[in-house]
Amino acid sequence: MSDRITLEELSELMKKAAGVTVDPEELEQQYDTTFDVLGIDSLGLLGVVGELEKRYGAALPPDAERCKTPRQFLDMVNGALVAGA
Repeated sequence: MSDRITLEELSELMKKAAGVTVDPEELEQQYDTTFDVLGIDSLGLLGVVGELEKRYGAALPPDAERCKTPRQFLDMVNGALVAGA
């Protein structure tokens, strides 16, 4: 397992945890679009965070579920995973 979350993995987690399908290529094009525009609400993002915590066996930063965009989320989560490695 990688120590960085990819757009593909985020796309998969968005579908699994929040029921929202966003193609990874579309997610890349909308990297700075807010999650609410993409159809992910705060509970959906909390579900993504929960799935990642289970997958990696580590707590993510407490503000992870408050991120507004995929870029902000991936920067925070990947920074935390690298720091914890």
